[in-house]
Amino acid sequence: MRTLYTQPTSLAIGAINGIVSTAIAAYVSDSPSIFIASMILSVIAIARVVAALGLSPDDQGRSTRQLEVVYEVGAFSYAFVIGCVAAMTLVMEAGAAVEVLMIANAMCYGVGICARNAGRPVIALGQLLLVVFPVFVAALIIGTLPFLFLALNMLLLIPAMASITMNVFKVLRDSIGSAETSARLAEKMRVLARTDVVTGLSNRAGLNHDMVEKLMDVADDKMLALFWLDLDRFKEVNDLLGHPVGDKVLTEIAARLTEVSPDGASVSRFGGDEFIVFCEVADRRESERLASEIHAEIMRPVRINGERMEIHASIGIALLPDDGVDADTLMQNADLALYHAKVNGRKQTCFYDKSMSRDLARRRELEAELRIAIQRDELSIFFQPIVDLETGRIRTFEALIRWFHPQKGELRPDEFIPVAEETGVIVTLGNWITAQAAKAAAQWPDHVTVAVNLSPLQIKAPGAALGIMNALREAKLDPSRLELEVTESLFLDDHGATESFIAELSSIGVRFALDDFGTGYSSLGYIQKYPFSKIKVDRSFVSGPDVGKKTDAIIHAVAELGSKLEMEIVAEGLETIEQVRSVRSAGCTLGQGYYFSRAVPDYLAAMLLAQEDEDGQARQAIA
Repeated sequence: MRTLYTQPTSLAIGAINGIVSTAIAAYVSDSPSIFIASMILSVIAIARVVAALGLSPDDQGRSTRQLEVVYEVGAFSYAFVIGCVAAMTLVMEAGAAVEVLMIANAMCYGVGICARNAGRPVIALGQLLLVVFPVFVAALIIGTLPFLFLALNMLLLIPAMASITMNVFKVLRDSIGSAETSARLAEKMRVLARTDVVTGLSNRAGLNHDMVEKLMDVADDKMLALFWLDLDRFKEVNDLLGHPVGDKVLTEIAARLTEVSPDGASVSRFGGDEFIVFCEVADRRESERLASEIHAEIMRPVRINGERMEIHASIGIALLPDDGVDADTLMQNADLALYHAKVNGRKQTCFYDKSMSRDLARRRELEAELRIAIQRDELSIFFQPIVDLETGRIRTFEALIRWFHPQKGELRPDEFIPVAEETGVIVTLGNWITAQAAKAAAQWPDHVTVAVNLSPLQIKAPGAALGIMNALREAKLDPSRLELEVTESLFLDDHGATESFIAELSSIGVRFALDDFGTGYSSLGYIQKYPFSKIKVDRSFVSGPDVGKKTDAIIHAVAELGSKLEMEIVAEGLETIEQVRSVRSAGCTLGQGYYFSRAVPDYLAAMLLAQEDEDGQARQAIA
């Protein structure tokens, strides 16, 4: 139907031609009947042009069928009137010139309209019949041989034009059908390209499309909030229960997010176990409320195939326009906020703050400088003694890394070690520390061991045990003289690589110590499961602000446990003689802290050991 009202120019040209032709015929013939017919035709022609210019199938309140009826009435009326005028010129013998003018005009209109309206064969052929019929009747009435032959031509014209019209109609129908099929397929492909196959939510492409639309339509008094969710420890679900169960969990989380999100929100799976909710909010407080509802909805237990699971999530939030005025900036800042939420302990919501961008820039700068520092040997290993509280002799040196930056001066380990862990540099750095510590220890007396702190990421890296073995082999150090210190955080993720690492190195004699005991979960299960030879009591129990009867009782209990299990107990953070006496009376066997010595370079560590030997020899000589 839409095509009938297109190209009103051609309709207007035909109307003008019909009006002028019939007017000339009326004027030349001087016939009142033709004049009246010409006036009727003019009214119909003008009405058709006005309708074509002013009506459309998209206009409200007008159905396609109503517009088609309007068009049919005008078309059929015009065709019949122009056919009647042509017939009247023949019957009234208006003159050869007028007759040729009107017959040609009528026939050309009938043939031309079949092509123009071929998309509606009934209308096209109906107009042709209404044009031809009056001329056919007039030719029969006149009855002369030429006019009888004209009537025959009229009869032959109808099936010929019907055949042509139907062929054109078929071609149009097939073309339109193909175009519609292609459009449906294109739409289907577009939907598939923007949809996540697991959850049915939008994927990254769909999210980008939705964000662009929302950014264009956001009201001036509204804010846009981007919630970036990461499911905590979701990898364990896939590892322990399989990916099919993991997919079901993702589908359930997707359904819950869709349910809790406000109307009009874009909910998408960004990838893996990450989801994004993008929606309008009135203010920051509303986004906080929505984040709380999302947390509560996700934390409801999930039951899949009889398995009851508790899922938690970390959420980073960025707001437009406060935290960015375009999609890329908003996503980058929400990602930064999510990173801080995970670093700060997971299971929480974190809003973006400008300081996060400054921290990120500093971390990236430190990462680049740290890689260069390793290549240029700007890093150094210092050693802090661990002393036997009974004899006062050095039993172990703990290897501690120091970075003396050529421009920034000394950088604390707590500044660059987290950056090394985040970026993966910790694996290279950890192997380097172990190698340097082993080389230094190889120069010490056989009874002195060296302790090296290991990062959980270093332990879980492929070939971690092999890196330690290579360091021992190159330094020609007995494995029993190496102690690897690990913290309880290593065991929070039940990772098979951890057990393999400890078992492989323990089998060749490397010893393990549990560092910072008392600051984490302090589970005795770790001590029972793994072959620890030493427990290091955290300095907060020795020199912290809460030191008192309770901390003394804890140290006594740990020391007694160590004695029963034939494990040595190291008290960290000793700074005064009173603290030394206290932990020694509590049962600790070893001590470490500034009271004995700060961390010193390897040559000073060797001097401490040499001085210790000289003092021992002097005591023997006196005895």
